[in-house]
Amino acid sequence: QVQLVESGGGLVQAGGSLRLSCAASGRSFRTSAMGWFRQAPGKEREFVAAISWSGGDTDYLDSVKGRFIISRDNAKNTVTLYLQMNSLKPEDTAVYYCAARTTYGATINGDDYHYWGQGTQVTVSS
Repeated sequence: QVQLVESGGGLVQAGGSLRLSCAASGRSFRTSAMGWFRQAPGKEREFVAAISWSGGDTDYLDSVKGRFIISRDNAKNTVTLYLQMNSLKPEDTAVYYCAARTTYGATINGDDYHYWGQGTQVTVSS
């Protein structure tokens, strides 16, 4: 059974940092591109960051460039995806979702991702 399980969300003051993790299991994700998406109340889901299977190619939403860093650990049996979030702003408040493709390349289009986690809440207070 494929599972993507996010953790690391929480409540933080503006300017603070959080590190999200996503443990992917149930199949091999070592050659899968992965990404983070978010959805704020009343808004559509939006792309945040993506990373290719090797970690060599990344892409970011313009508003998080320079503040967020996506990375992955392919070394273990369970691939783990990370999102280091720094200098957080109230507008970053959302449920953050981990997603995985079945192919190599990173993409910003959520429809290209086949597996999704349940999400973790990130709340940034002003």
